[in-house]
Amino acid sequence: MTGGRSVLRIPEFRRYWAGVLAVQVGSFGTNSAILYHVYAVTGSLTQTGLVGAAQVLALLGVSPFAGALADRLDGRRILLAVYCVMGAVATALALLTVTGRVASWQILAAVVLVTAGTSLDHPTRQAMLPALVGRERLGQAVALINPSREVAVLVGASVAGLLIAVRGPELMYGLAAVLLLVQVAVVAALPARVFARERDRSEPFLKAIARGVGYVRRRTLLWRLMALDLSATVLSAYRVVLPSLAVDVLHVGPQGYGLLAGAPSAGALLASYVGYLTVLRVRRLGWVLVCCAALHALGAILLAQAPVLALALVGAVVIGANDAVATTINHTAVQLDTPDRYRGRVLAFHQMASRGGPAVGNVLVGAAAGALGPVVALSIGGLGSLAVALRFGARPNELRDYRRE
Repeated sequence: MTGGRSVLRIPEFRRYWAGVLAVQVGSFGTNSAILYHVYAVTGSLTQTGLVGAAQVLALLGVSPFAGALADRLDGRRILLAVYCVMGAVATALALLTVTGRVASWQILAAVVLVTAGTSLDHPTRQAMLPALVGRERLGQAVALINPSREVAVLVGASVAGLLIAVRGPELMYGLAAVLLLVQVAVVAALPARVFARERDRSEPFLKAIARGVGYVRRRTLLWRLMALDLSATVLSAYRVVLPSLAVDVLHVGPQGYGLLAGAPSAGALLASYVGYLTVLRVRRLGWVLVCCAALHALGAILLAQAPVLALALVGAVVIGANDAVATTINHTAVQLDTPDRYRGRVLAFHQMASRGGPAVGNVLVGAAAGALGPVVALSIGGLGSLAVALRFGARPNELRDYRRE
């Protein structure tokens, strides 16, 4: 495989990409359905924010072990087990909803199990990329996979809104179970070389986790990347207030909720080619990250303050566009900065920031919205994340000065 060859010409990568897209459509659609479902069952933004608390509990509890497992065990077995369990949970949640026996605690229990599964899935799947495409095409692969994630968010959120309007969230849960079966077939068909990695099974398990922590702590760029990401996703966690903005502020119902939930992904898709070119051609990537964080915050403020759906959609599109470019740079930097023997553990800690941030933000912004209302809570959060981005840009540091190799 030569450096000039496109990753799209690698058959295994195309199958991998298709399977990832299928799982993510189900995952993001289910997450949108769960947020709406909990709000419909309880009528409480505070309890809707508990979805984030459940995600944080599972993410922080599982991720350190998930990374060590990904560096020690066969990735195919991990992924097949994860997808089968997640499919069973989605099926059970659909059946409970259809029979009218579902309660909010059951939905939250499902969130814990599904988040635990995705916490195992992410580092295992991401660690496959170097063997799949080669180090010289990692940036190209990440730049292509990230927009597909946004396609999944857009399609998943839009489909969730449509299915909720037609019947209810149970249809989305059932679709997620079917898509997980598709991914089981994809993973089973991938060749063994895709899962071949440098592994060290002799080191004690807990010591291996500690070594991963030590590596991240020594790499200043890595934890600064995580810190900037956290400032945006925690303080400007907008998804938890979308049901209330749609129903109580803008009065646009489930269809409007589906549009709001999918608009950030539409923005991400519009910016996907920009992100691709940025990773390949722009050298001062640190400055791009700081600017994206600031614009992300301004988009959250516009979303909160918008008096009509059209302006709210503009704010959501701005959030998604800047998040897409920043995520592509962030993920590529992490992959390139990490040796293969630490890859699973570093990716697991990175996901604690990239996925844990929105979950923590859902709890905090949900609680603030319950006390102050969704408009005030998200506006304050947006101002806070804007202040952090400006601080990163105000003085020299490893993140602001980060350059493409």
